Amino acid sequence: MPSTEKGIFVSSKNTYHVAPTNVAAAPSGCPIHQTWSPLSEEYLTDPYPIASQLREDHPVFYAEELGYVVVTRMQDIEHVFMNPDIYASSNVQDPLYPLADEAVEVLSAPDFDPIAVMSNRPEPDHGRIRVYTRKGFSNRRLKTLEQYMRDRAEELIDQMIASGKSAEYVAAVAFPLPAEIVFRFIGFPKADDVMIKSWCAERKAFSWGKPTAEQQVEISEHMLSYWRYCRDFVADRRDNRTDDFASELLDAHDANNEELTYREVESVVYGLSFAGHDPVTNLLCNTLLCLLSRRDQWDAICADPSLIPNAVEETLRYESSQIAWRRVTIEDTTLGGVDLPAGTPIFLNFAAANRSPESFEQPDDFDIHRPNANRHMSFGKGIHLCLGAGLAKMEARIALEVLTQKLPSLRLAENQELTMFPNITFRGPETLQLEWD
Repeated sequence: MPSTEKGIFVSSKNTYHVAPTNVAAAPSGCPIHQTWSPLSEEYLTDPYPIASQLREDHPVFYAEELGYVVVTRMQDIEHVFMNPDIYASSNVQDPLYPLADEAVEVLSAPDFDPIAVMSNRPEPDHGRIRVYTRKGFSNRRLKTLEQYMRDRAEELIDQMIASGKSAEYVAAVAFPLPAEIVFRFIGFPKADDVMIKSWCAERKAFSWGKPTAEQQVEISEHMLSYWRYCRDFVADRRDNRTDDFASELLDAHDANNEELTYREVESVVYGLSFAGHDPVTNLLCNTLLCLLSRRDQWDAICADPSLIPNAVEETLRYESSQIAWRRVTIEDTTLGGVDLPAGTPIFLNFAAANRSPESFEQPDDFDIHRPNANRHMSFGKGIHLCLGAGLAKMEARIALEVLTQKLPSLRLAENQELTMFPNITFRGPETLQLEWD
């Protein structure tokens, strides 16, 4: 049976989403920040100056508004990632705050039973499952997708160009491209794209935001519909295999159903189909925000496309599409001089670490020539290094290659107001207006 321990809801079933029953209290002796929140309007608008000041004030502190211990230094975050036996990943998909009763009722449906599999499954099971999921992201499969990515990027960008001399980039390219790529990778039929995207659209509010009770109910209903869709899809693939990721997982299950269970196959499909596109949408937009606001660097990649891969890495460091992640301690430990009891929720602040002067020279400058740009934390590190990191960077590279070739005059529309979806982890503009000659 689930139980409460040190303010954290603990599940014995590796449940995919576990809501906390209350906000955890500050560990004894830990510095406390009473007002800072990653969901504040000021932080959502520009987190980096605030994150840097937090890092300088207290490398490790308790955020009262969040109910998490916040870690800001690169070396401490690396330590957390490299010690999964102390800092578990089991809370990364969980809601930040207790859920409304109405949402709990929706998610209490007997058939809503996805289980933790990758980002939120601790060892040793994570390593067992990753053996099979990593095979799906092999160089062979990525190469089979690369031409599809390029063809689809060109189609979408050509359609954008044909619309006139301006466009909204998220709707035109940055949202449909990554979604379609990961859906084809998994094996979802193209005819279902719009329906699937509508279910996934607000998932980040559920796990990483603070939605109202009414919003929670709507999101929960979409999550239930989406889980049922994934289960039906896997059941169909069980009888009708093709050359896709879902079929590969089912082949592995058939070969050894104790090493990879059928429910784990269903749950991998459920988790990957969101994780594989929403953060990439942010990355596609953030690369343009960084480059088009620095004309010399945009012109440089137009003249020399070989600079594009490092420009993507520098974007991931400077204006990351993922600025935080979470962990929970599973035993008493000490981090940054602060004693943390087992069950302490941890907020890993990438926005602070990726702009650390100890790790990067002139960290607040965007520089596509930066030699160690790829030392960012944006995909994590260690055994939980993001499985789709290579795919995400490939998509961003291809989008920039096509845009620089077709639209060297591309620019940001003047006087546009950028808004970020309110959540603690994923960062990118909800809309991005572009113009060209």
